[in-house]
Amino acid sequence: MADVSLADIGWKLLEFKARSKRSGSIYEPLKLSVLHREDEPLWEKLDRFYNSVKLTILNYQSPTTGLFPVKTCATCKEAKVRDSLYCAASVWALAMAYRRIDDDMGRTHELEHSAIKCMRGILYCYMRQSDKVEQFKQDPSPSTCLHSVFNLQTGDEVHSNKDYNHLQIDAVCLFLLYLVEMICSGLQIIYNTDEVAFIQNLVFCVERAYRVPDFGMWERGSKYNNGSTELHSSSVGMAKAALEAINGFNLFGNQGCSWSVIFVDLDAHNRNRQTLCSLLPRESRSHNTDADLLPCISYPAFAVDDDALYSQTLDKVVRKLKGKYGFKRFLRDGYRTANEDKNRRYYKPAEIKDFDGIECEFPIFFIYMMIDGVFRGNSAQVKEYQQLLEGVMFQAFDGNVVIPKYYHVPADFVEAEQKNHGSQKRFPSNTGRDGMLFLWGQAMYIIAKLLVDGLISPKDIDPIHRYVPGQDQRNVSMRYSNQGPIENDVVIHVSLIAESQRLQVFLNTYGIQTQTPQQVEPIQIWPQQELVKAYRFLAVNSKLGLTGRPDRPVGCLGTCKTYRILGKTVVCYPIVFDLSDFYLSQDVMLLIDDIKNTLQFTKQCWKMQGRPLFLVLIREDNIKGSRFNPVLDMLASFKKGNIGGVKVHVDRLQTLISGAVVEQLDFLRVNEAEIPEFRSFEELELPKHSKVKRQSSTPNASDLEQQPEINVDEWLHKSTQEIRQKFNDCDCLASQAQLASVLIKKEGPQCLVKDENLRDELERIYRRAGSRKLWSVVRLAASLLSKLVDSLAPSITSVLVHGKQVTLGLFGHEEEVISNPLSPGVIKGIIYSKCCQEREAVLQQELVIHIGWIISNSPELFSGMLKIRVGWIVQAMKHELKIRAGDMPVQDIYQLSPSDVKQLLLDVLQSQHTSRSWLHRRQIDGSLNRTPLGFYDRVWQILERTRNGIMVAGVHLPQQPTLSDMTMYEMNFSLLVEDMLKNIVLPEYRQIIVELLMVVSIVLERNPELEFQETVDLDCLVKEAFNDFQRDHSKNEGAEKQVNMEAFYNTPALAKRGTSSYLTKAVMIQLLQGEVKLSKDDPCSVS
Repeated sequence: MADVSLADIGWKLLEFKARSKRSGSIYEPLKLSVLHREDEPLWEKLDRFYNSVKLTILNYQSPTTGLFPVKTCATCKEAKVRDSLYCAASVWALAMAYRRIDDDMGRTHELEHSAIKCMRGILYCYMRQSDKVEQFKQDPSPSTCLHSVFNLQTGDEVHSNKDYNHLQIDAVCLFLLYLVEMICSGLQIIYNTDEVAFIQNLVFCVERAYRVPDFGMWERGSKYNNGSTELHSSSVGMAKAALEAINGFNLFGNQGCSWSVIFVDLDAHNRNRQTLCSLLPRESRSHNTDADLLPCISYPAFAVDDDALYSQTLDKVVRKLKGKYGFKRFLRDGYRTANEDKNRRYYKPAEIKDFDGIECEFPIFFIYMMIDGVFRGNSAQVKEYQQLLEGVMFQAFDGNVVIPKYYHVPADFVEAEQKNHGSQKRFPSNTGRDGMLFLWGQAMYIIAKLLVDGLISPKDIDPIHRYVPGQDQRNVSMRYSNQGPIENDVVIHVSLIAESQRLQVFLNTYGIQTQTPQQVEPIQIWPQQELVKAYRFLAVNSKLGLTGRPDRPVGCLGTCKTYRILGKTVVCYPIVFDLSDFYLSQDVMLLIDDIKNTLQFTKQCWKMQGRPLFLVLIREDNIKGSRFNPVLDMLASFKKGNIGGVKVHVDRLQTLISGAVVEQLDFLRVNEAEIPEFRSFEELELPKHSKVKRQSSTPNASDLEQQPEINVDEWLHKSTQEIRQKFNDCDCLASQAQLASVLIKKEGPQCLVKDENLRDELERIYRRAGSRKLWSVVRLAASLLSKLVDSLAPSITSVLVHGKQVTLGLFGHEEEVISNPLSPGVIKGIIYSKCCQEREAVLQQELVIHIGWIISNSPELFSGMLKIRVGWIVQAMKHELKIRAGDMPVQDIYQLSPSDVKQLLLDVLQSQHTSRSWLHRRQIDGSLNRTPLGFYDRVWQILERTRNGIMVAGVHLPQQPTLSDMTMYEMNFSLLVEDMLKNIVLPEYRQIIVELLMVVSIVLERNPELEFQETVDLDCLVKEAFNDFQRDHSKNEGAEKQVNMEAFYNTPALAKRGTSSYLTKAVMIQLLQGEVKLSKDDPCSVS
């Protein structure tokens, strides 16, 4: 006790000295002796940290909710989730340090329970908004999200969703991450099943972070601060880290049982991983980089597995944002700058230009870099940022270190700073604005100092191994993660299942050993929809109004596990074998391709202990016709043990079960009385001695079979009875589908035909046409039934995260631009409203699925294409078919099989077109909306010297506020240029406009003294160039002038009298009509 008294007296003396030095300011220049004493005993070091934590953090904790205030002034009644979490983390970190000594005087208990109180306070605030969780998991939007700010004392809502940008996915994910870390360290935070159910529902919400644009860590969304949301790398990364951490985790810790375990959708996690890798090193569409990436790629999330991507992202953050006083949050950030209008919530257009060069700098990111250096063993980085931090932090009256929230440029120095960046001194944030202490900064400083001083190790505050050094990545026992770029050489276990005994016997004659559903009993084989039905009961809680897992498909990683459900062993076949969704699976060639892709994907992404179990379901329909040979080749590859470079092992299902990953769905026992009956995949009951009949039909039906026998226009105005009678009498599936189309428009889908409603009859036509490979009929029936393909939303998201937009709609008609991820229901509404032409709606869905897969695996095929206009791609494919046909009849794209459509798409994307006419080249490239390298940068340079902007097809791109509001390398500017070109109707004309803009850029680059005085009307320039071309053409060849520009489109760009020469001449004429700016040193100057 005497030692403790002396320590207390010493601390009081230190505090008194600090107070007596100066009374005019809360800050005092830092004394290094206060920070670190080499010869100090361990208990004294911890005692010093304890007093510091008490004075700078715990003194401000709410005694009722356990939350921490945003500002430490007496009037602040608001608490932010993110700030409170970091405060709790610092208190917990000190508790970890106290565990190293025996006599801690009860401080470990106090510190641990202070952290627990905060975590439970946040949980209490969240659980009071369980209705928002229920809404958000079904329809994520800013109006249904959890709040991020609460009343400090009561936990009540402070601001409505309308008045505050609450949608911050990273904050919810940070809560889940720290919850797992703290429970893993031994803290008891979750008490009962209601809380377990709520946490599981939070997981449902964040699983789809990859497709939910939010406002991000800075609560502003787009950098323009105009109220719009964006998909942020930092939010997706936090979601990925949280899902990895909490998957399979028991919230009751060592005291838990099976019903306190959290489930994570493996496929949803993997989509977050892929999305993050595609987005980085960018933060979002408007943020080229951002300091909020540091907590994502480093402590606490460590979300990036690839060291090269981590280094690239970190380098960009440091290079663009690091300053003398800290890191800028992002470029042109107006927060707390002298030029920011504090009375307005949002900025005006082009206002962010006013903040260029005077962005506030935040010392807290020096601390993040110190912690990162400790984790990665980089002592030089730790030393560098420690020295930088010491130059910008202060000592308060009580002797404690104060971390300023930010450093700003005062109003009097703004003009000088903007003229010469970095020339002016910056000043720390003051108490009147942000309170005496910035608690987030204080908390991070405590964690960093504990690490640097060796009082805790990285493993103490990362017990779940979020960070694993490269050399140890396979030596750490992790429940499930995708860490590390190490090549995965997993062998996939494959079980071949035949849908009937006669199919089994037939395949056996070719040496292919299979099993039937009856032969694998008591193991049950389920389609993934039944598993979805089972998961509906996960985390159901009537007291909180929570309904459990939404009806989301189970992906291929989920179906590669074995399940124990109500005492039964269940295996699932992948969704690619499911016939109930979309007609793509009826094309055997596409099915084979999908199987190979799914196996490749499983090989790359499977990181769990145990082998993936892949069921191959073989249907009798798969072997009809000449397509049996490709199926037989695939099955032979399985037998050989290698398919498409993936190692497989084929065996009986009963044998393979022993090595599989088993998931126990014990939550079903809780509500066993309410559980519906599950339907397993049943074997086809056929006569025992019947044989499989292999038809000798061609892979695709003839064009004649796909054509209706009727002229549909003649039936549009006939009576319903006549149409119904014709439908009943007709045997042609194509004619029946056309008549059904007419009946639906007249009477609706419930109209009765053949004693059944029309929708059921259409389903019959759909199945029969699919079996006979009548693809035009299949597509028509699918469109009339408003079919929706699975994975449509993830495919569109795959395109978006590669920095591109998607448009849906008919070529030559109004299109809908998709710039943010949408739900499947919304996408379905867009497709069927914009693709009014029959069959186009489903064809565009096919293409979206193919494009999503291609861009994920071969993104280079879409280089130069910023906007993926699906209707225009269809037009490019039609052009390709026309070119191939030559003088023969052109093949109808709707009659092609899905696999042929996919191959045609690949051919169009891959083709170099060098052997084709210039007209055909321009038609294809124009339809694809392809642009040359550096195109958008050149348009920016043109705009700099075009005071009245650029005009084309009635769309004007103004010089201002464009140049003030954006930067050259910003993606939003490139999208604005694409928006300018959207009204152009002809693909070949669009390509001429692209060539013209490149010509204008080169002319201006070579003639710096010239600039445009009037609006640059690109249509007028092309018209002048074409007229000049016409004059030369008629003079040299005696041909009459043509209104049709086809000859111009078919002229080479760079040849003698090529299009570029005529375009250049038109550009120079307009430029020389304006003012020429001469410099003093110009040799052509007269005086």
